[in-house]
This record gives sequence, C-alpha cells and structure tokens, in this order.
Amino acid sequence: MSPAAITLACLDMAGTTVTDDGAVQEAFSAALSAGGLDLDAPAGLAARTYVQETMGQSKIEVFGAIFGGDARAASVANRRFEESYAHSVAVGAVGPLEGAEAAIDRLRASGVKVCLTTGFSPSTRDVLIDALGWRDRVDLALSPADAGRGRPFPDMILHAVVVLEIEDVACVAVVGDTASDLISGRRAGAGMLIGVLTGAHGRSELEAAGATHIVDSVAAVPALLRTDPPGAAISG
Repeated sequence: MSPAAITLACLDMAGTTVTDDGAVQEAFSAALSAGGLDLDAPAGLAARTYVQETMGQSKIEVFGAIFGGDARAASVANRRFEESYAHSVAVGAVGPLEGAEAAIDRLRASGVKVCLTTGFSPSTRDVLIDALGWRDRVDLALSPADAGRGRPFPDMILHAVVVLEIEDVACVAVVGDTASDLISGRRAGAGMLIGVLTGAHGRSELEAAGATHIVDSVAAVPALLRTDPPGAAISG
C-alpha cells in the first residue's frame, strides 16, 4: 500500500496531541485517594504502577480493575479524576502539544480525515476540545462510551472507520504515546501504527506493542504518511 492510501489518522489526545504538565497524573492521584487508597501504602503504590502501565485505556475501566470491581469506589474515583482534570483545563494547564495543530491541519489539507481518540469520558473530552478550540479542527472525536469498549480493544478505531466511511481499515494510521493506543490499532487491522515519544510510554513499550514507526512527536506524522509505506522499518 502506498502512503497516499492512508485516508484516516486516529490520533490519541493526552500525551500525543495534548500536553498537560502532569495533569493526568495529578488527576489519577486525586482519584485514587478519593477511592480510599493511601498512595504511599503498598496497595497505593501498586495502583499507581497499574495506572502507568494502562495509560490510554478507559479511565472507568482502569478504576474498576484497581478497586476490584467495587463499582461505588470506581465511580467515586472516576468522578474525582474528571473534576481534577477539568480544573487543570480551566486554569490553562492543558494545551496543544507543540506542532500538533499544524500536523492536524496538514493532514486534513492533504485529504486525510482526523479522528481524536481518548480514554476520557465524553464530557471530559468535550471540555478539553472546547478549551483547545478544536471543535472544527477535526472530523470526529471518540471516547470508549461512543464505541463500546475502550483500548486496547479496537472498537474506537473501527467505529471511526464506519462513521467516516473509510473503505478499508488498512487505510488507517493510528498514532499514540501508549502501548494501548497501538494495540488497539493492531487489533483493528490499521495499516500504520505510529508511536510518539512525547507521552507515557517509551520506545521499548511502543516497539513491543507492534509499532510500525516511532517518531519524536506527532509533528512528524504528516511527512511520514507521505514518504514511508506502512510496514517500513521503525524510524525516528
């Protein structure tokens, strides 16, 4: 497949297109405490490790796993997470990652549709998109609740393919900073799995997740889609 065959780019938000000065980590810490965990106790330390390992996944599902299926504790934690992150957005601690807006604009100008994907709830996602002024900058924005299951399941990618009327999942490039981002793309059958080094996971985790390419940031993606065929050697 030639690079021109890529007609949809599914871009993760936090850590890939959005920088938040640690707001996600702060929100997770606040959420775990609200759920009743002592962050310095063994259970709290284990929960923080799990959070790091599962970055990119649906937040409510992560909390459900941490609290052993205790729906009330998971709900309390999720609500506190959303409140904390929304506060960070409101005070201007969250913004576009350098080069992200130009990358999105270049992709769309070249005929590639852009879908933002996230593990945030729709309400948190929409607060963030409105604060960034991205409502008209992208073709679609999806949360796990919109598609069925969150990452690492392929549901959001496949939902985007249907909604945006993409002919072939192989025409999709999935871009993200976490293993879960890339695993979801791999399971969906995406033609390109592009890891970026601006977020939660490093090169080794992205390679293990099946990255076809690794680049320094999302700013490199438009040129990559034009110059490298899917399945080329990892670069960047």
